[in-house]
Amino acid sequence: MAPKHRSTNTTTTSTAPPTPNPPIASRAPNRDGISVSKGKVTVGNQNMYEIMQGVGDNYLDKTPQRTKLVDVFMAFLVFVGGVQFVYCVLAGNYPFNAFLAGFSATVGQFVLTAGLRMQTNPENKTEFSTVSPERSVTSFLEVPPPRAF
Repeated sequence: MAPKHRSTNTTTTSTAPPTPNPPIASRAPNRDGISVSKGKVTVGNQNMYEIMQGVGDNYLDKTPQRTKLVDVFMAFLVFVGGVQFVYCVLAGNYPFNAFLAGFSATVGQFVLTAGLRMQTNPENKTEFSTVSPERSVTSFLEVPPPRAF
């Protein structure tokens, strides 16, 4: 392979120092309207705390009691799965099949409960028009447990 010849360019370019980025506190919002100012993240005219508070208030005001009960059970399943995982990491996984069975049962129950939540949510009546909430609960309770042979 022949050596490459470098062209000798006689034009000079200015070597002005690059302009530094402005400090975080004075940055303008990006195209999504999200900006960071003195440790506070704002979206539009609201900071993240106000947005999260609005989401929580909307959930408490507009979510039916049945759906909240299902959500509490799902949060419990996430907690149980987390405890099982932390125990496996800290104490070791000698009976690894026991950890696998317990963790997969928790994940499976979470998935089935998520399906129940979707079917019993009043906002999803158009998607599940042929299934009544009572039938969804009955189907949820009648799921047979897995059997080992």
